[in-house]
Amino acid sequence: MTRNSSLFKTVVLSMLVAIGVVISPILRVEGLCPTAHLINIVCSVLLGPWYSLLCATMIGIIRMIFLGIPPLALTGAVFGAFLSGVLYRVSNGKIIFAVIGEIFGTGVIGAIVSYPVMALIMGRTGLTWMFYVPSFIAATIMGGTAAYILLKALSKNGMLLKFQTSLGANIYDKPNVRNKITN
Repeated sequence: MTRNSSLFKTVVLSMLVAIGVVISPILRVEGLCPTAHLINIVCSVLLGPWYSLLCATMIGIIRMIFLGIPPLALTGAVFGAFLSGVLYRVSNGKIIFAVIGEIFGTGVIGAIVSYPVMALIMGRTGLTWMFYVPSFIAATIMGGTAAYILLKALSKNGMLLKFQTSLGANIYDKPNVRNKITN
């Protein structure tokens, strides 16, 4: 990775965090934040699981501090962001696996982890461990659909591969992986 590639990764990460923070209160339905899932998946595909985890963590912390959002902004996002990146890499660049990782990681794991945080730490009563699952899954499906459409469009015109290459994605150097990236 060159010095410019590292700088470019930092700039892209910063832009995704800024977009995630700014657009989340605008494009959301009460209790649902599909733009966060869109950002998680795009970050996973462009930068990988660790950057995606960092992006989701920073967005969650900034939203909690400055927008007064409950810890759900953090507990709901980090698992899906990381799993999205992992499944994308393991599947050799199949966009649908990034979406599935976000849906399962946030919609199921993040939702279940959010229950004790909200019940015990925040004092919310009357919750069950499955309380957040339906709304989290609905939000991830909305955000995942938008991310899939965006990334497929970028993939079709070759821009996704150009972005990934300029960001130093070295797994795409193999010819068989380069051909699978559009699936």
